[in-house]
Amino acid sequence: MYFADEPEHIALLRQTIRRFVEAELPPDKVRQWDKDCHVPLELFAKLAELGVCGLTVAEEYGGQGRDIVAAVVVIDELSRRGWSMAGPYIQCAFYGGINISENGSEQQKRDLLPPLARGEMLFAYGLSEPNVGGDLASVETRARKSDNAGTVIVNGAKRWCTAADLADYIYCLVRSDDERPRYKNLSLILVPTDLPGISMTPIDHLGLRYAKSFDVHFDDVEVPAENVVGGPERWNEGWSQLAGPALDVEKLEVSAATYGIAAAAVDEAWQYAEERRQFGKPISGHQSVRHSLVEAKTRLQACRHMLYHAAWLAQMERPCSVETSMAKLFIADTAVEIVLACQRVMGAYGCGEGFDMERHVRDVVCMPIVGGSSNMQKNNIANRLRLAG
Repeated sequence: MYFADEPEHIALLRQTIRRFVEAELPPDKVRQWDKDCHVPLELFAKLAELGVCGLTVAEEYGGQGRDIVAAVVVIDELSRRGWSMAGPYIQCAFYGGINISENGSEQQKRDLLPPLARGEMLFAYGLSEPNVGGDLASVETRARKSDNAGTVIVNGAKRWCTAADLADYIYCLVRSDDERPRYKNLSLILVPTDLPGISMTPIDHLGLRYAKSFDVHFDDVEVPAENVVGGPERWNEGWSQLAGPALDVEKLEVSAATYGIAAAAVDEAWQYAEERRQFGKPISGHQSVRHSLVEAKTRLQACRHMLYHAAWLAQMERPCSVETSMAKLFIADTAVEIVLACQRVMGAYGCGEGFDMERHVRDVVCMPIVGGSSNMQKNNIANRLRLAG
């Protein structure tokens, strides 16, 4: 089901986020934050005061109650003004709230979900590695139980840990047993970022510059055994946690941000075409421009339907692995086409300062890669639909 007419609480939430964006995220400041890879955490605190970080947390743990559609709306609206707030929101409400809600032990839920719901905590992902991208089951970072069994020792390196310097925990996938078979030899560990033995090296990157990304190195980092996600009894069960319901929601979170970028690009190109005059009339009066904008708008509408239908399925806790993968695949690839078409409408102004289009281009070209590449989504869909091969 897709809500052609949004429920009242969703419409009100969308209006609230739009007001926040207009009041707190002026375009010139957002452009500067993007250049500096700066996260204005004081503004994230203001966003958190709206209660939106609790949309992925049950009421019993201090949240607003699990509402995936509403959380997707927040990302959609925030990302239209860049990643300055969408990024930390995802790292709080999704990396933290969703993962701990789905996979955490009861003690972890009691300790971590209330501050996550208040927006007081950020998680970074420690999944990819220098030698490991999409094949996460081959991670080389290792963890072993210490002699007293009260701690685990982590050694290795993680790559593309965005905002690791600001995060409270790294949600870290490790190889925890060299003797067990593939997929049954992995664990997830919550690694506090202030522990001895952790070092970080920044990585410069093209888009998604709401924060710095890092190579994170672990040198005999001693982590309490109770920080194994789900508790010590979930040792070697990391793959099932990683591939569970939280993964479906992660695909939605990336899709929502991608959709928001594309929507902002269409709005900017549409307005520019109506204001820019060439050959005696607005360029929106020229057929080639009109057709480009209409095609972009039509593709954007298709993306919207796929996004919110998949989000609704996830909220209703219906099987949605195929639909979330399809949404991630279609929206990421289509958004690149949309944004590049909009950039061409704006010509040289779509490449330079003073407009947001150049940032939209840098951000959107990353989206078919992050959160599971388009080729990985194709494999997921084929496997889920039992395509012979």
